[in-house]
Amino acid sequence: MSAKPLAVSVGDPAGIGPEVTVSALAGLHEEEAFVVFGDAARLEARFREAGVPTGPAEEAAAGKVGLAPTARWSDATIAAHAPTPEGGRAQLEALDAAIDAVRRGRARALVTGPTSKEAIVLGGTPFTGQTERLARRCGLGDDDVTMMFLGPRLKVGLVTTHLSVRDAAAAITPARVSRAVRHLLEALERLSEDGGPTIWVTGVNPHAGEGGLFGDEEERAVAPALAAWADDERVWGPIPAEAAFRAAAEGRVDGVVAMLHDQATIASKLLDWGAAVNVTWGLPFVRTSVDHGVAYDAARQGTASAAGMEAAVALARRLVPE
Repeated sequence: MSAKPLAVSVGDPAGIGPEVTVSALAGLHEEEAFVVFGDAARLEARFREAGVPTGPAEEAAAGKVGLAPTARWSDATIAAHAPTPEGGRAQLEALDAAIDAVRRGRARALVTGPTSKEAIVLGGTPFTGQTERLARRCGLGDDDVTMMFLGPRLKVGLVTTHLSVRDAAAAITPARVSRAVRHLLEALERLSEDGGPTIWVTGVNPHAGEGGLFGDEEERAVAPALAAWADDERVWGPIPAEAAFRAAAEGRVDGVVAMLHDQATIASKLLDWGAAVNVTWGLPFVRTSVDHGVAYDAARQGTASAAGMEAAVALARRLVPE
């Protein structure tokens, strides 16, 4: 290997992850080195059908995709079109192996396909998401990393991730708001080509609480966190969520920090469907991912778009050039 490759985990073998990975890399393998983690025999056959040369992971180079073998996929698992214990164990093994490859310096960044939380739990491992798994695998806590969705029209960082609404509201603290603001500023500065970014920070409640009429999270957590940026014209808030996302859609603000998972994902999917990239900021390496799920119903139908995987690869390459 010359330049370090990008590590790619394909996700749930019963979903669209393997096929969108093969499709995306078929158009990119001549200009970039990749190591793909999964059932090497199955993946080799799929890449061969796409006209893509493959070899062992240590032979990864532009023009030849490296394959890192992890758990095998049975015909029954692939054909299930549903979460299965075997599929859950297979996708988690591939994810963990890909994470470890980047941590050990054998790859320069990680790109992940879509996983099924339900399948992984069925396989016997507690699992709330790839973001949380990545943090723990790197010796970090949930509060050390920020989930982001970075797209052409909206770049949004999340204060909370995979929690119920009740638990998420209780989890919003000044420290977590500060972490999300800091991480989004770092990401936008890394990507910026024309000066410092501006960020609007949403409230939690309708009308950003309306002075405490509709909840106290804005006064208890958001405003205290933003006090650190009181003299910094890059950061404003708390602002009603709909106003913040409208400003981003119109190009009046570079990024938004959202308090709740669905505040962010609804806006991201409406504005940047198929073009946004899920990023985990705060890790010791760059991790990007597709912004869509496993889509069991679309698997092996020949209709799945590889645009999300292509976008995830493109952003990883931009953040970590060769």
